Amino acid sequence: MSETETPAWLRWAREIQAISQIGLYYSKNQYDEINFSRLMEIAAEMAAAHSDLDQTTAMTVFGSQPGYATVKVDVRGALVRDSQLLLVKERRDGRWCMPGGWADVGETPSEMVSREVLEESGFTVVPERIVGVYDANRAGRPLSFFHAYKILFLCRITGGTARPSEETEAVEFFDFDTLPPLSSPRTSMRHIEDLQRCLQNPDQPTVFD
Repeated sequence: MSETETPAWLRWAREIQAISQIGLYYSKNQYDEINFSRLMEIAAEMAAAHSDLDQTTAMTVFGSQPGYATVKVDVRGALVRDSQLLLVKERRDGRWCMPGGWADVGETPSEMVSREVLEESGFTVVPERIVGVYDANRAGRPLSFFHAYKILFLCRITGGTARPSEETEAVEFFDFDTLPPLSSPRTSMRHIEDLQRCLQNPDQPTVFD
């Protein structure tokens, strides 16, 4: 999904929230803080009016991002064994995706994806290369209320066995031509196609945007 296809209210709410967050971070007087806090409330009101969240919850979501407003990072691990791709079934929507999740503070990118893969699938891995770095708002439906980048790693399995988690109810390998319904935007067909090109051509450059 392109940025122009993202609902206008969501684009505006994101921008207003970011302006408010940055303003509160740099504010030096109470009058500015009052004005920027009101902007945060307006963003929450817009979100509540166009989603299934109430205003209090939307305000909590927007207000939980301290400091300078910046893009969030999602990491995904591509595991291929015997020409089959490992996917996990998300409990939240009952659809399938490559294992991964939000990046945590204090970890390197390779540590993040290795941990997420282990937690969601039960396999230990070594990340070997980056398939692509994606603007999540332009690769599937808009991701939550926040702008996010997605990093897709090609990983080598080093151990472990398939094991579901609190977030995943099944872990299975699939042929590329018989994939189950995908959980977008966690994993999209663009991610799958870029991965296949990477597997077919080891010299394929990393894709981005």
